[in-house]
Amino acid sequence: MKNVILSVINDLSTDQRVHKVASTLSKLGYKVTLVGRVYRGSLPLDKRAYNTKRMFLLFRKGPFFYLEFQIRLFLYLLFHKSNVLVANDLDTLLPNYLISRLKSSNLVYDSHELFCEVPELQNNPTKKKIWKQLERWIFPKLKTIFTVNESIAKIYGDEYNKNIIVVRNIPLLSNQINFQKLNKVNLELPTEKKIILLQGAGINIDRGAEEAVEAMQYVNDAILVIIGAGDVIAILKQNVIKLGLNNKVQFIGKVNFERLMQYTHHADLGLTLDKDTNINYRYSLPNKLFDYIHAGVPVLASNLVEIRKIIFQFNLGDCINSHSPIEIADKINKILNDTQKLQEWKKNTAIAAAELNWEKEEQLLIKVYEKFL
Repeated sequence: MKNVILSVINDLSTDQRVHKVASTLSKLGYKVTLVGRVYRGSLPLDKRAYNTKRMFLLFRKGPFFYLEFQIRLFLYLLFHKSNVLVANDLDTLLPNYLISRLKSSNLVYDSHELFCEVPELQNNPTKKKIWKQLERWIFPKLKTIFTVNESIAKIYGDEYNKNIIVVRNIPLLSNQINFQKLNKVNLELPTEKKIILLQGAGINIDRGAEEAVEAMQYVNDAILVIIGAGDVIAILKQNVIKLGLNNKVQFIGKVNFERLMQYTHHADLGLTLDKDTNINYRYSLPNKLFDYIHAGVPVLASNLVEIRKIIFQFNLGDCINSHSPIEIADKINKILNDTQKLQEWKKNTAIAAAELNWEKEEQLLIKVYEKFL
C-alpha cells in the first residue's frame, strides 16, 4: 500500500477540501495521513477513514510561528514513510519540496488561493517578497499542480508556464441525500422570521460582513445569522449593540461541518460578499457558495467573476453592484418578498448540485493519483 502524507497549516476540523481529498485517496487505495495544527480551542475531529496528526505549536503568529511550523513539518516528513507528498498552499511547500528531493517522493502542490496576494501580505512588502521568492524558486520545478478555479489556474499558468489542474472545493452530493435535518427549535433559530445566512471559516476584513450587519437596519421580518470565526467578529458584535440590532443579528461560533449544514438548510438566503480589494478576493470561489447550493439556498453575492459565473449559469441568485448597506438591504428585501423568484432559484440549486459535486470533481484527482499507484 502506497503512503501519502497531506500537509496543511490550519486546523483540520474545519478544512473540508483536504478532508475530501484525503478521503478520495483513501478510497483509491492509499494509506493516508493528514498533518495539520491544533489550537487550544480546536474542535475535536470526527472519526475519519485515514490517519491524522495535529501539531501543537508554541507560537501562534509571526516569523517564529512560521519557522517553528516549517521545522516541525520537515522533521515529521523526514521520519515518516511517504511515496507521495501533498503540500496544501505555499506555507507548507518548502518542507514538502525538500523531503521530496531527499526521499525521491512524488510531490503534488494544491494551491487553494493566490497565496502572495492575500490581504495579510499586502501591507508588508518584506513578507510578501520572501514568500514570492520561495514561490518563484519552487513553482517552476513542480510537475503536478492543482488549484481551485479557472481564474487562479490561468494566473499561475501564465506566470510559470505550467499546466494547472482545476479541482473545485465542492461538497459531496451524498452528504445531502443522506442528510437528516434538525428543526429550527433544536437549533435555537427563530421560527417566525426569514433567515439570512453568512457563514465561513474566515469571517475577516473585506468580506462584506460589516456591511451585511449595517444592512439589517433596513431589512424587514428577517434575521441575519452569522456562523464562524474571524478577525471582524468582535467588531460586528460591537456594531450590533451600537445599532440596536440585537433582535436582528444572531452569532453562532465555529462549528463542525455537519453541524454547520444543519443551520444552512434552514436559510432562506445565503450571503457571500467578498470585496474586490485584492487579486485573491477578486478571483475567489468561496466554499460557502457551494454549501448554499447543496443546501438548496438561493444566493446574494458580490459581483466577482468566478462567483457570478456560477450564479448566472444556473440562475440561482443575484449579485450586488456595490457594498452600500442600503443597496444590500434593498436587494435582500426584494428577494425575500418575491416568493415566486425564491422558489425558482431554490429549484435551480438542485440542478446545480447535481452538476457541481465532489463525486464528479474527484475524478480529476483520481486520474492523477492513479499514476503514482
